[in-house]
Amino acid sequence: QVQLVESGGGLVQAGGSLRLSCAASGLTFSNYAMGWFRQAPGKEREFVAAVSRWSGGNTYYAESVKGRFTISRDNAKNTVFLQMNSLKPEDTALYSCAADYTAVVLTTPNKWNYWGQGTQVTVSS
Repeated sequence: QVQLVESGGGLVQAGGSLRLSCAASGLTFSNYAMGWFRQAPGKEREFVAAVSRWSGGNTYYAESVKGRFTISRDNAKNTVFLQMNSLKPEDTALYSCAADYTAVVLTTPNKWNYWGQGTQVTVSS
């Protein structure tokens, strides 16, 4: 049974930083691309960032977070991270991690195989 468990969310002031973690179990972690998505109230789920499978040599970002967020993976710990700097109020959302058994990273949420429950990030102005 695949499980993805996020942590690290919270309340932070604009300009602050948070580091999200997603611990995976029940799958051969290194074989999966890993991604972060977010959903704000009243809005659709949107792509945030992704890292390719295996060594994670390729990373992908939404334009809105480029230069502020960094995704990384630690295959020894079956964990993917999202370092978020220079946070803005518009980054407020429920952040979920996802896993996809693919060599081609897609930004469309319904293409991803497994999902976590999410961790809330709230950025105050």
